[in-house]
Amino acid sequence: MKKMISIIAVAALTFALTACGGSSQAATTDTQAAENSAPAAAEEQKETAEASEQTEAQPEAAQETKQEEAAQETAAEPASETPAAAHSDVLVAYFSATGTTEGVAERIASVTGADVYEILAAQPYTEADLNYNDNSSRSTTEQNDKSVRPEIGSEDISLEGYTTIYLGFPIWWGEEPRILDTFVEKYNFDGITVIPFCTSGSSGIGRSGSNMEELAGSGTWLEGERFSGGVSEEELKSWIEGLK
Repeated sequence: MKKMISIIAVAALTFALTACGGSSQAATTDTQAAENSAPAAAEEQKETAEASEQTEAQPEAAQETKQEEAAQETAAEPASETPAAAHSDVLVAYFSATGTTEGVAERIASVTGADVYEILAAQPYTEADLNYNDNSSRSTTEQNDKSVRPEIGSEDISLEGYTTIYLGFPIWWGEEPRILDTFVEKYNFDGITVIPFCTSGSSGIGRSGSNMEELAGSGTWLEGERFSGGVSEEELKSWIEGLK
C-alpha cells in the first residue's frame, strides 16, 4: 500500500513538473514570437511611412514637371517682333570726300534733330583723284562729262516718312559732284522739300541746285546755300529759321 502511494506521489510530482515546464516553454515561445514580430512591424511601419512620403511628393513633382514643360514651351515660342524705331521727318543726306561737308551736315542734324545719311562712293576718292591741277584726275574727268554717274556704295535708304531733306556736297569745278546726280536720279522726292547746301573755299553754289532739281524731276526744291567748313551751329540755325 505504501508502495502504491509512493508511486502515485511520484507520478503526480512528475505531472506537475511537466506542466510547469510546458508553461515555461510556451511563455518563452510567446516572448520570442513577440520579439520576432516587433522588427517586422517596425519595418512595415517604415515602409508605410516611406510610401506615404512618396505619395505626398508626387503632386509636387508633377507640378514641377508641368512648370518645366510650360517654361520650355514659353522658350520655344518665337519672340515678338520689336517695332521699328520711329525716325525723324527730317533727313540730312550728304557726300563728303574730305570731311568738310560732313562736319557741316552733322551740325545741321544737331540743330534740326534730323536723321543722317552719308552718300558713300563705291570707289572712294583718293587724294590724287581730287587733284584739280591734274586735267586727267578722276574728279576732273567726271566733272567734264555730265553723263558720268559714279556708283553709290552706301546701302539704299527709304525716303518714306521724310518731309524735308537737307542735301549736302562740296563744290567741284563750280557744280555738284556727279555722284549727287546719281543720288537724285535714283530716288523719288514727291512730297519732300529738298534744301541743297554746299561747302567750298570760295565758290558759290551756282547752278547745282537747279541741275539736281531737273535731274530728279520730283520734289519741291528750295534755293541752296554755300557754307565754309567752319560755319557755326548758330549761323546754321539762323539760316534754317530764315527758310520757314
